[in-house]
Amino acid sequence: MVALVQSVWLLVLLTPACRGGDPHPAPDNMSPIMNLKLDSRKKMLTWNYRRHVSQQNCSIQTPGDPDTSTVPRVGDNDTYFCTFPNAVLHRGASLRVRGISDGDAFQEVLTFNNSGVEGTGAVNFSCLIYDVRFMNCSWAPGPAAPADAQYRLYAWLSADDEEKECVHYITDSTETHVGCHFDQLGEPKRTDNYFFFVNGTSKDTAIEFVDFTPFVAVNMEKYNPPANITVRYNGSNHIIRWDNPVIRFDLASHILYYELDLQRKGGFPKKDPVFQRGQDRNVYLVPGSEAKMQSTLRMRVRHLRNKIWSEWTDPVRFGIPEEGDGTMVSLAVLVVVAAALPMVVMFFCKNLSGRVMNKLSAHGRVMGMAVRASANSPQGKLRHGG
Repeated sequence: MVALVQSVWLLVLLTPACRGGDPHPAPDNMSPIMNLKLDSRKKMLTWNYRRHVSQQNCSIQTPGDPDTSTVPRVGDNDTYFCTFPNAVLHRGASLRVRGISDGDAFQEVLTFNNSGVEGTGAVNFSCLIYDVRFMNCSWAPGPAAPADAQYRLYAWLSADDEEKECVHYITDSTETHVGCHFDQLGEPKRTDNYFFFVNGTSKDTAIEFVDFTPFVAVNMEKYNPPANITVRYNGSNHIIRWDNPVIRFDLASHILYYELDLQRKGGFPKKDPVFQRGQDRNVYLVPGSEAKMQSTLRMRVRHLRNKIWSEWTDPVRFGIPEEGDGTMVSLAVLVVVAAALPMVVMFFCKNLSGRVMNKLSAHGRVMGMAVRASANSPQGKLRHGG
């Protein structure tokens, strides 16, 4: 009996040691993932593992979009992460991490929902780069937004950048933020993408946040109008030349797309516009059949692959007036005046010369009389008698 008790006591002592000292071991079917979290601004899913994992991947599913998968990366403190920069999260999302651990497949799912009330988030969001170095973004309050809703815009250039809140808000008549002006865009690169995130606050209502797919910077620019437009007639055609506008990004000239609006004066039907790709030296020849017609020209330009047109240039008038045109009468008058001008000048010069000679002659007679009178005076006689 004593031997049996000692054997049982020895078994109690040895059992914890055989389990590695853990009185509460994890079940074999427990997920190896810990601390699964989503940063909705950076669209980054992060987590840690409690044991070795292989063949892992992560994916996201959002309403109306196909599933997107990627391979996790490891960062500081053995934290794994996946980023989904093109995902739109404000409509909700389902994120999954899959892998193999100890020979068994596992899956962990995180369901994400927008905590704001539907219809309170900002709507009609858009951004535009202009004058090479400035950018404006604008939006409108959501249709279900309360009167005290206030919105805030955050922007960054890549997933590795820290988001920055707008510094120069544009407000409406109720002081609600409805836009943002950026006056420091930094040095441009053709690979620039802009990321935006708009959230809001209200005393009584949770405001939806709104996020977007990345804005491709080269497609956001509104160009200045074409510059230095000239029209020259070579005897048979009018030759139109112009310079490409100064733009923010270093792009080839053929990526520019021009519209020329050429209209004839005198009640002619409206002409269809002319479209032309950019060149290093831009030239357009007006057809010879239209060379003598009085015409006007205005132009605008955009990037070939977007729809953001520049403003129109001021109208440029050109053409050779036809016979009977009031302009020809004016030219004839100018020719007559130019021909008569030398004769008029000669007449005035001759008349002026005669007047001067007459005045000099009269002045000479007066001086002669004064000299004779002086000689006949007593003083004069004394001077001459000596």
